[in-house]
Amino acid sequence: MSAGTYTPRPGAAPVGRMIAAQAAFETRMLLRNGEQLLLTVVIPSLLLVLFSTVDIVDTGGGEAVDFLAPGVLALAVMSTAFTGQAIATGFERRYGVLKRLGASPLPRWALMTAKTLAVLVTEVLQVALLTVIALALGWSPHGSPLSVALLLVLGTAAFSGLGLLMAGTLRAEATLAAANLVFLLLLVGGGVIVPLEKFPAGVRAVLELLPISALSDGLRDVLREGAPMPWGAAGILAAWAVLGLGAAARFFRWE
Repeated sequence: MSAGTYTPRPGAAPVGRMIAAQAAFETRMLLRNGEQLLLTVVIPSLLLVLFSTVDIVDTGGGEAVDFLAPGVLALAVMSTAFTGQAIATGFERRYGVLKRLGASPLPRWALMTAKTLAVLVTEVLQVALLTVIALALGWSPHGSPLSVALLLVLGTAAFSGLGLLMAGTLRAEATLAAANLVFLLLLVGGGVIVPLEKFPAGVRAVLELLPISALSDGLRDVLREGAPMPWGAAGILAAWAVLGLGAAARFFRWE
């Protein structure tokens, strides 16, 4: 046994290991938070079951669940990547958590990468759960899984950018109120439950440019109609992702 066998080795761990550890921690925090679970699991599941089994909204021809399931998947992405992340990050900023983490060996870009990974892990669990529920309700999905995955990733990037922008520029209390208000408004006017065809033409033209509408309609085109990749919807989501992430990187305040 050499003299240096038990000698400490000071220094930071490899960046990859730090990101993995922080992502695992962020995921546990997301899944343990009661408000987060309400937004990410309970509300989308209840909406899917309620509107699929009770004739409340006219969703057009075919089974209601075939219209609702893609929209609820889009809502799940928004609830995690935008609403949940904005609220959690906003309060972390208020209590000085981000400032302390920013001074640690974990680079700031790596912290944001870990948060994004936690969002993606949570979304995988959401999509799996909602898919099981929808299939039990008689859902018959079509289309390419690759197209669905690309739309979900673009939607995650778009909503993450907007959520981080809100969390990094507003006070925590304002973020809490604004994120929940936006969630409710987009739930009603984003094509999740109510078809956009129900809105006046002028209003509909504006609503179709929203990320939740693009994600809902894009997923619906693929999963309901079996259409190829909806590049129009993907382009809208990509534009929101570039704008949101770019603005968040420019204006995000760590304290």
